Amino acid sequence: MDAPRDDRSGGDTPRNGLPRGTTARTARIAALPLAFGGRAVAGWGRRLAGADADAVSAAMMERNAEQLFAVLGQLRGGAMKVGQALAVYESMMPAELAEPYRRALVRLQAQGPPLPARDVHRMLDEQLGRQWRTRLPEFDDVPTAAASIGQVHRARTAQGRPVAVKVQYPGADQALETDLRVLERFARLFTLIVPGLDARAVMRELRARTLEELDYRAEADHQRAFAAEYGGGEHLHVPAVIASAPKVLVSEWLDGTSLARIIGQPAEEGADLHAHDRHGHTIVETMFSSPVRIGLLHADPHPGNFLLLTDGRLGMVDFGATAAMPGGIPPVLARTLRHMADGEREQMMALLRAEGFIHGDIGPDDVLAYIGALADPLRVPRFRFDRAWMAAQGARVADLRGAAYRETGRALTLPADHLVFLRVLTGWMNVLAQLDCTVAVRGIVEKWVPAFAEG
Repeated sequence: MDAPRDDRSGGDTPRNGLPRGTTARTARIAALPLAFGGRAVAGWGRRLAGADADAVSAAMMERNAEQLFAVLGQLRGGAMKVGQALAVYESMMPAELAEPYRRALVRLQAQGPPLPARDVHRMLDEQLGRQWRTRLPEFDDVPTAAASIGQVHRARTAQGRPVAVKVQYPGADQALETDLRVLERFARLFTLIVPGLDARAVMRELRARTLEELDYRAEADHQRAFAAEYGGGEHLHVPAVIASAPKVLVSEWLDGTSLARIIGQPAEEGADLHAHDRHGHTIVETMFSSPVRIGLLHADPHPGNFLLLTDGRLGMVDFGATAAMPGGIPPVLARTLRHMADGEREQMMALLRAEGFIHGDIGPDDVLAYIGALADPLRVPRFRFDRAWMAAQGARVADLRGAAYRETGRALTLPADHLVFLRVLTGWMNVLAQLDCTVAVRGIVEKWVPAFAEG
C-alpha cells in the first residue's frame, strides 16, 4: 500500500489527475503575474524599436489570455470556477481586447481536462454502491461535459431512461479551498482581463458560495424545487432528479445545445432574432419570478447553465449555486431600482439613508455612477441587450476606477442578500448582452416584484 500523500507537499496527485498540493497549485497561479509583467516589458521594448503598438498589445494580451485560462482550466477546482465567473463579463471588455479573450474564455467555459474512467467508476462505487451498474447498465465513460468541480456522463437506467450522471472530481474540496484562498491574494490580476471589475468583491462572493456546491444532495434539493415549479413549462424545462449522493447526481437527460455556443453569434432578422428575444425573456422572467414562486434564486449566471432543447424551449441545469430568498427579492432593493429607473434621485437617497445603507458624504450622482446601469433595462418598455451597451458600461466603470469610486463602494453598504441579487443581475445582463436580445424587462419586474410595482 502506498504511503498517504501530504497535500502540503506540493506534488500533483496522478491517480485522479487533479492537482491538489497547495504549493503546486499556488506556484502555477503565482507565476502568472511574472509572465504578464515579462511580456509587458518585452512589448515596451518592441514598441521602442518601432513595432506597431496596437499589434504588439494585441499579441501580448492574447498570450496573456491563453496562459491565464490554460492554467485555470488545468487546475480546475476554484481556479476554473473563477475563470468561468470572469467569462460571464466578457462583453464588458473593450472591443480591441474582446476577441483574443473570447476564444480563450469559450474554451474554458466549454470543457476541462476529463477525469479517467477508473476514477469515475471508483467514485460511483463509493457514492452509489458497487451495484450501480445494475441500475445504470449503459454508462458512457467519455464525459459529455466538464466543469469546475465535476463532469457529466450520459447513461441509461435499467428501465431504458436516458440520464445525466454528474460526478465530482476526487479532491475537489481540498482544491477549492486552496485555490480560492490563493486567488483572493491575486485578485488584482483579473482586472487585466475585465477592466473595471471589482475583482476582490467577486472573489469574496465566490468564496462564500462555492464551497456550498460540493454537496450534490443540496443541489438535488434545489433542482427538485425548480423542477416542481418550472419543469414542463411552455418555454422552460428543468430536468427531474433521479438519484443523488454527496458527490454524484443523476438527472433526466436533456438533448440540446449549450447557450454558450450561440451567444457569440449576432441575431439575424426573422426567426433567429425572435428566438434570441424569447430566450432572453425566459431567462429574465425566471430570475425575477423564482424568488417569489419558490423562494430560491439560481445564483450562477453562466450561459452553459441553459440548453437550447430540440423542441425550442430552454433547459435549465446546474443548481449548485442557489441562493435562498424566502421573502422574494428584497423590497428595499426593488424600490431602489424603481427610483433609479424613474429618475427619482432624492427618493432613492432618502430610502437608502433611512435603511442605513449609506454611510458618509456621498450624493445621488455617486450612487448612480456606481450601480445606476442596473436600472437601464427598467427605464423603457423594451430594452436591447447588446455588446455595445455592455462594453460602454465596462468603459464607464473603468474610467471611474479611482479614489472617489472606491469611497462610494465603501459608503454604500448593502446587505448580503441584496448584493447576491445584484451580482446575479449583473451576470445575466452580461450574458444577455452576448445573446443580443430585446426584452420587456420592466413588464416582467412589475409582474413578479410587488415592491417594484408599488414604487
